[in-house]
Amino acid sequence: MKATRLFAPLALLAVTGLSLSSCQEKANIEVKDQVSETTINQIKTLGFTTAGAQKVDGGVVVEGDILLTNELLASTPEYSMLRVGQDEQYRTTNLVSRLPRVLTVSVSSQFPNGYVQAADEAIRRYNAQGLRITMRRITTGTADLPITYSADLGPGVLGQSGGFPSNGNPAPGFKLAPSVIGARSINNVATIMAHEMGHCIGFRHTDYFNRQYSCGGRTPTRVPAR
Repeated sequence: MKATRLFAPLALLAVTGLSLSSCQEKANIEVKDQVSETTINQIKTLGFTTAGAQKVDGGVVVEGDILLTNELLASTPEYSMLRVGQDEQYRTTNLVSRLPRVLTVSVSSQFPNGYVQAADEAIRRYNAQGLRITMRRITTGTADLPITYSADLGPGVLGQSGGFPSNGNPAPGFKLAPSVIGARSINNVATIMAHEMGHCIGFRHTDYFNRQYSCGGRTPTRVPAR
């Protein structure tokens, strides 16, 4: 499905004047010594870049803003891979199921003014696509995709998804760091939110093979998955 306003953030945020949401804006820091060789191999098997992988509670953060939970790392999902030149396209089984489905979204009251409007705009963009997943913001109860506040996610990190779908359910929301996001327009914050929502329902970085396109990073040396 191609929709310029929605999926441009998931592909090349450069066209909107932003760096890719939640990417590290500073040079990648090699911290492989904090991640076991077994985990490195699991990351490769899932088709993700191991450069800059960071061990956190509950799993490992890769590619700047994607949490691979311990459950996901230990899994062996089925997928298909097509190699064309230097490009790889993956089909994942980490998707939201039981469709059509409405996913609820909540916004922490800790956020500055404007974040609720930004969430509404991100939701509007998704709902305008006519997908079998629609979203609705709620103010009470437990949301499927809670947007939570973080004082610090690491140097230059705007936000971090809670992972990818598991057992047919979306990842449990995502965190944003307003201190790093800074003073941006509602539309720009909505773009960051739309990016992280995409991870939660199964999208990965379109330019994961060469992060130079969006974050100015270096081309990672990858070992193709099986």
